[in-house]
Amino acid sequence: MSTQPQQKPDERPKAEPTLRDLARGLDSRERVARAIRSEAADRTPVDFLAVPEVWAKLQRRLGIGTRRIDGAHFFDPSWEAVLAELHVDCRVVSYDMFCSPPQKTFPPGSAIDWWGSLSRSTPNRMFRLRLVDGGWQDVWGNRYRNSPHGSGAYEELDRPALAECSSLADIQGFGWPHADWWDLSAIPCCVEQLDQGQRRHIRFRVGSVFETAWHMRGMEAFLLDMAMQPDIAHYILERIAEIHLCNTKAVMGLLGDRLDMLYFYDDVASQTSLLLSKDMWREYVRPPHAALVELAHSRGIPVMYHCDGALYPLLPDLVELGIDVINPIQLDAIGAPPEKLKAEFGDSLAFHGGLDIMQLLPHGTPDEVRAEVRRLIDLFSPGYILCSSHHVQADTPVENILAAYETSLR
Repeated sequence: MSTQPQQKPDERPKAEPTLRDLARGLDSRERVARAIRSEAADRTPVDFLAVPEVWAKLQRRLGIGTRRIDGAHFFDPSWEAVLAELHVDCRVVSYDMFCSPPQKTFPPGSAIDWWGSLSRSTPNRMFRLRLVDGGWQDVWGNRYRNSPHGSGAYEELDRPALAECSSLADIQGFGWPHADWWDLSAIPCCVEQLDQGQRRHIRFRVGSVFETAWHMRGMEAFLLDMAMQPDIAHYILERIAEIHLCNTKAVMGLLGDRLDMLYFYDDVASQTSLLLSKDMWREYVRPPHAALVELAHSRGIPVMYHCDGALYPLLPDLVELGIDVINPIQLDAIGAPPEKLKAEFGDSLAFHGGLDIMQLLPHGTPDEVRAEVRRLIDLFSPGYILCSSHHVQADTPVENILAAYETSLR
């Protein structure tokens, strides 16, 4: 996998919108594309991500009924109707919508449940096996349980797939997923169903590498592997990256120029600092990320990278790597004020997110939310996609969500 600095993808000719363009309005696809290129548009594009409890609250407020869905569907039409009501520009298709592992790998008594995972944040279905004990298992073999909190529940890691492995030989002998455990053949029809007029911005969610690795091993165990057993850490990361690269190549081949952006995520920061040193990031995390960026840029496709927390020290490396869009701009933790972020990196990065989910959205007033939306748009535009700083949480009043998505603010 390449570790060399990546070049930005070839860009479409840059042209300011004409007065006629602005009068008639751009479609969502072009509006987001212009934001990625830091060009002026008719208005600021928006995205939306939320926990399942929030989608249910919005359905009730907006009068959107729940429609029957099953394993033959790829999207929840009720959640999709919420996005339409909020005039959201972005849509996502994800690698975990197309999992098709052999049934012989399923734990006894388990069954696929596409819609029950509390980790769902978009209308997409998400692969999970529902276990006989009420828990869940993902395609990597990790087991999860639902953990209640004051406003709902989260899906939390219960048993890492590689927790019992004590040597490299044990890990090599694990029943690793293979690329043929994904059936991506339906993705063109899936995208056509999602956006028949080709007016929405479509990104492919690749998944994660570092996060999947520590989920499979346990966080403490994997961090120790990187420090003390590097052959194990490298092997795990390489096996995961191999599958993501294979899936991404297949998706790019099937969608061609209908794919607007590649998106992957790996949290490598906490609220106060990086989770690992820059040197360790460069040794372990950068190579698979560089390979994904290089693959996308080879087809002229921009890349969005998600990392929560105090990411500011790593931003120069991410620019060098070739990242085009950074998400989610967690301003309470990132390590620099938004003016500094825009001044230092606005020529190299577009920004996605920034609307605080920890204090403002759950505890602010609608007017305070509107003021912050205006501030973020003024600070980051052009080159900005308005969205929350992570999934909107269950304790957020519907009034604040609707205030944030008032079209007049854009």
